[in-house]
Amino acid sequence: MAAIPERVHLTMQVNGEAAPVSFAPYKTLLEVLREDLGLTGTKHGCELGECGACTVLVDGQPVLSCLALALECGGRAIETIEGVQRGPELHPLQAAFADCGGSQCGYCTPGVIMTAKALLARNPAPTRDEIREATAGNLCRCTGYQQITEAIESAATLLRAERT
Repeated sequence: MAAIPERVHLTMQVNGEAAPVSFAPYKTLLEVLREDLGLTGTKHGCELGECGACTVLVDGQPVLSCLALALECGGRAIETIEGVQRGPELHPLQAAFADCGGSQCGYCTPGVIMTAKALLARNPAPTRDEIREATAGNLCRCTGYQQITEAIESAATLLRAERT
């Protein structure tokens, strides 16, 4: 029986950059992002995959980073909230959340924005029902969800205008 290595050495692709990292093989993607790479925008919530606070994009798809082993993410494109901003400018989703009051305490906001970013990449003009369905796994205790839905609608409009 092969011995389990004490540490895994990988170069992860995080926010478009190579990130060499060494970690224990049992660590989740959430733990490696926060503890080893210092990317604390991804929030540590329930650790059960029920709140969505830890959502990041892996190869463009929303993933609950508390449930994904970092070991399985080598060679895959990982995007966190830190990678969303466009240089000095906010991404339209970030700006819309600020403008529409889609963020109050802010704890859920990174996960919701990452989920919304994936939604808008595959569906640039989602209905309110489609937005609610896509973000159903992201729990928020502050906003009541209406402002989140409005922020995503607003960002969708901004992003469509950019494309024309």
